[in-house]
Amino acid sequence: MDPLDRIDELIEHIQDARSVPMSRTNFMFDRGEMIERLEELRAELPSELRKSAAVLDERDRIVEAGRREADRIISEGEAEHSRLVSVNEITVSAEHEGARIIAEARTEAQRLREEVDDYVDTALANFEQFLTRALASIERGRDKMHALREIGTFQGEDAERPLPF
Repeated sequence: MDPLDRIDELIEHIQDARSVPMSRTNFMFDRGEMIERLEELRAELPSELRKSAAVLDERDRIVEAGRREADRIISEGEAEHSRLVSVNEITVSAEHEGARIIAEARTEAQRLREEVDDYVDTALANFEQFLTRALASIERGRDKMHALREIGTFQGEDAERPLPF
C-alpha cells in the first residue's frame, strides 16, 4: 500500500475512534492496532526511498550506457574516416564521409543524452510530487492532532471548575 494511503487510513481511523464516555474530544483506540499500523507505515517508507535510489541508479546506468554507445559510434566513425582517407582514389570523398559519420555520431550521442536527461527528470519530478503529497498529508495529520489536543485542553479547563449548583 502507498504510504500516503496508509497515512490517510490512520487519520481516518483516528477520526472514527470511539469517544471516551462523557467527552467529545478524547477518544479511544486499540493501542496495539495503532502501533502495528504505524510500524507498517515505517516499514513502507524505506521502500519508497529505495525506489528513488533505484531510479537514480537506473539513470546513472542509462547515462553510462549512452556514453559508451556514443563513444563506440564515434570510434566507428573515426575508424571509418581513417579507412576512407587511406584509399588514394577517394581521399576527398572519404574525408567528407568520415566527417558526416562523426557528426551523425555526435548528434546521436547528444540525442541519447537528452532522452536520458528527460527520463531522469520525469522520474525525479514524480518522486518530488510523491514526497510533496506525503509531507502535506503529514502536516494535515499533525494539524488535526494539534487541534484535537487544543480542544481537549479547553475542555479540561472546564472540567476543573466547580459545578454551578
